[in-house]
Amino acid sequence: MLSHEQKRVWRYVEEGSLLKLKSYLRKHRDLDVNFSQGRRQRSPLHLACCLGDDAALRLLLKHGADVLQRNRKGDTALHTAANRALKHGKTAYDDLVVPLKKSCPEAMTAPNSAGVTPQDLLNWMKHTETPENMTRPSEKDPEKEWLKKLFDECEDEFCESFGVYDADDFLPVDEDEEDFGDWADRIRNEYFSKKHAEAQRLAAASSSGWKRKKSKEEREQEEQSRKELHKKLQREHEEYLARAARKEEETRQGKKRRYDERCAATFHGSSSDGSTKLSYGDIPWPAPRGTVQEMVDVMLHGVNRKDVPVFRKVLRKQQTLWHPDKFAQRCEARLEEKDKQRILDTVTALSQELNRLAQSLRT
Repeated sequence: MLSHEQKRVWRYVEEGSLLKLKSYLRKHRDLDVNFSQGRRQRSPLHLACCLGDDAALRLLLKHGADVLQRNRKGDTALHTAANRALKHGKTAYDDLVVPLKKSCPEAMTAPNSAGVTPQDLLNWMKHTETPENMTRPSEKDPEKEWLKKLFDECEDEFCESFGVYDADDFLPVDEDEEDFGDWADRIRNEYFSKKHAEAQRLAAASSSGWKRKKSKEEREQEEQSRKELHKKLQREHEEYLARAARKEEETRQGKKRRYDERCAATFHGSSSDGSTKLSYGDIPWPAPRGTVQEMVDVMLHGVNRKDVPVFRKVLRKQQTLWHPDKFAQRCEARLEEKDKQRILDTVTALSQELNRLAQSLRT
């Protein structure tokens, strides 16, 4: 079953929303884009090729899209790109086939369920565009003409059926808060709507057969309108930044709360008896995949560092919790042997960073 994030990626590729797709993939760098959707089991890369969206294709390749991933018929994305090049010519070839071939040369010889490779399709494209066919259009080979007609009909049927979306392609997607891409799209649309309305007004005035200079009152109204639009854009941008800051703060508070709860459960709760073995992932790290500095930032989040007595008290508590000797007394016997050294090394690094902070308070 697709995750919420994967559904969003599919929708952005389907809509051609490149800015939203780029912003979303930047926020979810670890997201796997090699998933399948619908009865045809197409990947986002298949969909981008089918739609002829070379910008989305290059972006997906940049984020790890697998060119060799196959749909239900065994076609790779390069099969789809080659079929589109057959129908739309050199432009589709340069936009779709070239970047896919450059990213994964071995895909050129990957057969589908029917045993046809992308190279076979591209060879047919070259065959149909030979100089002989172009210089002597009047000389018709009946067999070649019949084969070409048959191929064209098969290709048309394939493209028509391939381009139709399945009912289960339109999966419901929960709407998140407006992100930067959404905000930029909305502001751009408002701007162009206003310019379009202004162009229509000017066209109507010129078609009436008379022209006149704008009055002082009209100029003042236009200037006021521009100022109001500028203020509106500035206000919305400030609101967006404030929302982003609030969301960031909520995320940090959530990490700190989960860290405190996991510390209590691991070090002081029922799981602190010797019967439960602890792997590296079971240790209540403040930021499991973060650096030592990021872990310390989570530990000390919400503490005013300018209030030295309070900050020193909180820092001392964390020093006690992650002191290597005291940690070993509490947990060393419970550590999984395969993760033991890695855990102790991380505890030592955390302790050293906390000691460095405590030392800086004395200077």
